[in-house]
Amino acid sequence: MKKKSKNKPNTPRHEEWTVKEQTEVLEFLFKVMPSKSRNAVKGILKRGQIVVNDKPTTQFDDILKPGDLVQIRTRVASGVKLKGMKVLHEDDAVIVIDKDSGLLSMGSKKEKQMTAYRQLMEYVQSIHPNNRVFIVHRLDRDTSGVMIFARSKMIQQRLQKAWTETVQERSYIALVEGTVKKDGTITSWLTEDKTYMMHSSPKPNHGQKAITHYKMLKTNRKFSLLKVNLDTGRKNQIRVHMQDLGHPIVGDKKYGSAMNTISRLGLHANAIKFKHPESGKIMRFESEVPASFTRGFK
Repeated sequence: MKKKSKNKPNTPRHEEWTVKEQTEVLEFLFKVMPSKSRNAVKGILKRGQIVVNDKPTTQFDDILKPGDLVQIRTRVASGVKLKGMKVLHEDDAVIVIDKDSGLLSMGSKKEKQMTAYRQLMEYVQSIHPNNRVFIVHRLDRDTSGVMIFARSKMIQQRLQKAWTETVQERSYIALVEGTVKKDGTITSWLTEDKTYMMHSSPKPNHGQKAITHYKMLKTNRKFSLLKVNLDTGRKNQIRVHMQDLGHPIVGDKKYGSAMNTISRLGLHANAIKFKHPESGKIMRFESEVPASFTRGFK
């Protein structure tokens, strides 16, 4: 029989059941979670999210006896402190975060410092050493906002292979230089040079096609605040396209900005709406627009 969670504030969220007859852990989980695939249930057990009588277990053949209390912890590492980011949502398939400007999404051979990826790995492994996270898409170091991570390689590949069909909304807020007078769409083909600089060309077959839609939210003689939606997710796409438009993003010296009035890049991934890779449920997460973006319009 399923019970409602009675958690105290700041403790892990969970669902719980009381065992009625003797059975093995995995068989019990299959019965109480019929909406989940067998692989998803096995993954939950493997990641150490199953707790029997307050003791975590990963053993599929552990014996449950009548009266045992079985819990599934969906927030598995609430005691771990994260720097420059916060968790907006987590379940057994995905983790959605809100990343601050200045934090790398993922490191490289040259970048060994703390990243969103490294912190999330420590976050999930604090409950069980076998736990992993997998990056689904990236944000530039100086771009803040919403990101999705997968809890398994299979989920990562499922999201990436069907990204266009899965993601129904991916919107950004951009603070740009100058007065943007009307809404519009930019289409070009992007290529990357040896210095990792992206270049835009109006000619097909010159790199990857990139489509950016923008809508004016606020404007004055110095700045414009735009809502930007992407049909494609190329590297530095918005930054390059704003340069093409003649209104580079504030603080983006790399792509033509002459001012840095907010001491950061004026780009924020404020919302993402996607179809959950397991449940099929439509989910939407939003991050508040940084106050520095709107200060110049008051």
